[in-house]
Amino acid sequence: MSTGKAAVFFGPGKPFEIREVPIPDVEPDAVLIKVALASVCGSDLHFWRGDAPLRLPEDGWIFGHEMTGRVAKLGARVTTDSLGRPLEEGDRVAYTYFYPCGRCWACLHNEPAACPAKIERPLGPSQFPHFHGAFAEYYYLKPRGALFLVPDALPDELVAPVNCALSQVIFGLTKGGLQFGGSVVIQGAGGLGVQAAAVARDMGAQTVIVLDQLPGRLELARAFGADHTLNVREVADRKERVALVRKWTGGVGADVACDFVGFPQVIPEGLDMLRAGGTYVEIGTISRGAKVELEPSLLVWGSKKIVGIIQYDPWVIPKALDFLVRNRRRFPFDRLLSHTYPLEQINRAFAESEWHARETTTITRAALVP
Repeated sequence: MSTGKAAVFFGPGKPFEIREVPIPDVEPDAVLIKVALASVCGSDLHFWRGDAPLRLPEDGWIFGHEMTGRVAKLGARVTTDSLGRPLEEGDRVAYTYFYPCGRCWACLHNEPAACPAKIERPLGPSQFPHFHGAFAEYYYLKPRGALFLVPDALPDELVAPVNCALSQVIFGLTKGGLQFGGSVVIQGAGGLGVQAAAVARDMGAQTVIVLDQLPGRLELARAFGADHTLNVREVADRKERVALVRKWTGGVGADVACDFVGFPQVIPEGLDMLRAGGTYVEIGTISRGAKVELEPSLLVWGSKKIVGIIQYDPWVIPKALDFLVRNRRRFPFDRLLSHTYPLEQINRAFAESEWHARETTTITRAALVP
């Protein structure tokens, strides 16, 4: 039986182990993909730290989701990508990593991103189809998975974050109702926040404001289209930060504010930065049990909304690829991926990407090359 390498995770505080995993037979409506590049996302760091604990199988878990690659084997019934374009082995593809069930209230109402069954529980590498995540030589795109041909103009380094960071941002700002000439506050200038600045600018936003505590990240946000950046350490008073946002938005507050930090403590401040009738987009906080105190009357009197986003609809991926083709020379996307490591050095990649404990890192985004 043929095998491929995979980095298997056994829980927080334990090292990944490189294992040989069986390459599965491909079902008629599935696709086996040879991973070219897999990024370390902020949510991956949450799992690694233990912020978002999971029940892991005894034989571990192959995770990771920000990735791109080439078609290694097509299922017998797969002849095109999800837009009907001819697909062959060796083609470069971008693809979803979640699988809406198609048989629930959300799916039947054309809201696949809201499907409660779209993310399956962790499966061990001994269970078919074995290659369940990005941190491996292969990824098995199951039936119902969406995939799209990648334009030749885009290198793998730009494409790897498409199926998470970039698509999340596009979907989130769309759901939040950002309009041409609007204003947006972006809390957090990590991978999602920096790309959110560029997407907001591309959508025609008049005012893009980014908050973070790391000067290097804020400098990068400015390169990606931010009009104003705010270092929350230098401007330590919350009321002063809110006043600055109101000043920069003509005295009314932002149309949209977004949490890309992943810590709920930022939410009340973001709500304060909204104009009356504004929308708060919550994407960053995935850790269950994390709580924050809110005053609901401020939502009522301010006619403000909170929209939760987890994943996105598949139509977003081709839009994201088009965005990159259109803007690849406008914004310095090459700066987003700062470090690459061979798969065998995954433990080093995670350790050096970690910023929470020491509150800084020289890494913008790390990627693994199987």
